[in-house]
Formats: sequence, C-alpha cells, structure tokens
Amino acid sequence: MLDDVIGPSLDVLFCGINPGLMSEATGHHFARPGNRFWPALHLSGFTPRLLTPAEQHLLPSYGLGITNIVPRPSAKASELSRQELVEGGAELAARVAAAGPRVLAVLGVSAYRTAFERPKARIGPREERVGGARVWVLPNPSGLNAHWTLATIAAELSRLRASLD
Repeated sequence: MLDDVIGPSLDVLFCGINPGLMSEATGHHFARPGNRFWPALHLSGFTPRLLTPAEQHLLPSYGLGITNIVPRPSAKASELSRQELVEGGAELAARVAAAGPRVLAVLGVSAYRTAFERPKARIGPREERVGGARVWVLPNPSGLNAHWTLATIAAELSRLRASLD
C-alpha cells in the first residue's frame, strides 16, 4: 500500500485513481516516467519548481497532498472493478473528512463518475462535496491518457489554482 501524503491545512488534496506498479515499487505517487502529474503541477504554478516523485514529502509545505480512490496497485486503472471504485469512494470521503482539505481534486473523470455515482460528471468544479471538501475533477495525467496533453492538463490545474484565490 502506498502511503497518503497529507499534512495540516491543505488547500488541495489530489486524488489519483489507484497506484501504478511503478508507484508501488518506489513508494512514490505518480512515479512512472511518462506520467504528467509532476510537470503539470509545476507548469500550473502549484509548485515553484518541478518536483520529482521522490520529493512528494514537500507537497504539504505548499498546501498540497496526494491520496488515491483505490489503494490496490495495478498496471492500468481499467483493471479495477466497479465495486472497488465505489468502496474506495466511500473510504475516500472519510479520509477527506479527517484531513479537511479545501478542495478534493480527483484526477480521472471516469473513475470519479463510477466511485461517486455521477455518470454525467465532467472535468472542472462540481457542485457536490466529498467529506466536506469542494470537488474539482481533473484529467488523468497518466501517459496512457492520450486525449489530454501536458499543456491542457496544466491549464486545468491552473483553473483550479485560480479558484483558490
């Protein structure tokens, strides 16, 4: 199991779908070299420089954290069952309530739709709350998600960042 990166007074708790095999092996979130999370986080202005996965412990100093909907690692998110996502969504709501971030940013619209039974959800801010936090759905930064480029993922992260002010 990959440990959450959570600290006090978080502005944003980023939530991946589940850890990839590289993340499981290294103990670092979004560790696969083709994953665009870390570059997009920097390009959007959330971090002053490009962090490596091994520097994930620095995120709380920027008011940021990371968790996952489902703790089980897999090669692809498509290997997860609907039941795992729904159960993971319920467990995530409890973690969010305990951590108290201002915003829960879910990285993966399809997983969000399933986990929270919101079949028409789109990228962007949501009206509902999870664990008391505002929700913002973002594109999955995996290199397997060819529909979104680094620039467009960073632009969505920038929209989220601007909403915090």
